[in-house]
Amino acid sequence: MTAPSESPADLGARRADEYLQLLDAGRTDDAEALLAGLSDTRELVFVGAGFTALARRTGRTLPTAMRAQASTRQVLLGQLRDRSRGDVEGLRRWLREAGEEVRTVHRLAEAARARLGDQAAVS
Repeated sequence: MTAPSESPADLGARRADEYLQLLDAGRTDDAEALLAGLSDTRELVFVGAGFTALARRTGRTLPTAMRAQASTRQVLLGQLRDRSRGDVEGLRRWLREAGEEVRTVHRLAEAARARLGDQAAVS
């Protein structure tokens, strides 16, 4: 019996994680190569969905004002994605910005936890 193949959504989420790990390791050239290797609009959109899920999941743990700001940035990223429909380079730009948003939200969540302790997610 063979294992089921990875769904496009799962593959996109895995690639999003991989991209972030490369950036965190300072391997920006490898991260760019990962994005350059994605030439299908569908692949790019699934990676973006992975970033969105990560950012929103972490954003929900932020204090109220930070959460509202993160939500606004997600709306702006969605607008960038919509303007880039059919433009592979535009979608790659969207992915770069979405990846940076995930990193920003993670840093904000860490700072909030350090400053507020367990109250950080309760605002």
